[in-house]
Amino acid sequence: STGAVKMQPKAEELKFVTKNDGYVHIHPSSVNYQTRHFESPYLVYHEKIKTSRVFIRDCSMVSVYPLVLLGGGQVHMQLQKGEFVISLDDGWIRFVAASHQVAELVKELRCELDQLLQDKIKNPSMDLCMCPRGSRIISMIVKLVTTQ
Repeated sequence: STGAVKMQPKAEELKFVTKNDGYVHIHPSSVNYQTRHFESPYLVYHEKIKTSRVFIRDCSMVSVYPLVLLGGGQVHMQLQKGEFVISLDDGWIRFVAASHQVAELVKELRCELDQLLQDKIKNPSMDLCMCPRGSRIISMIVKLVTTQ
C-alpha cells in the first residue's frame, strides 16, 4: 500500500497557545520536552520564560473534567448552534457537552465543589470525607474523572 503516514511533530515543533502570549513551546530542559503526543490538548504549567521564544516548564497534561472542575474562573453554559457549550475563563476555554443534561450536571457539580471548598476554608477542621455532603461530592468527582 502507498500513501502518507501522519508523523508526530518533532519536540521543537510542538506548540501550545496561551491567552496572553499566543504560541508557547515546552522548554528543552522540561521532562515533557520529548513527549510528542498528549491525550488532551490542555497543559498546566508552573513557569513561563522568554528567551529566543516563549517557553513553559514544569508542565503536566490535564484532561477536560479536572480542568472544568478545578480550573480558575466561573463556569458558564450556553446554547450555540444547537450545541451546549461549557466555557471557562470568560469564554477562552470552551467544551461542547454531550447534552444539556450533562452540561447542567457538570456546572452544578462545579458549584457544589466550590461551595464545599469555601466551607472547608471557613472550617479547616472539617473532614470532607466524613461529612455526608462532602463525601457524596468527592465520590461523584472521583467517579467522573476515573470513568471518562
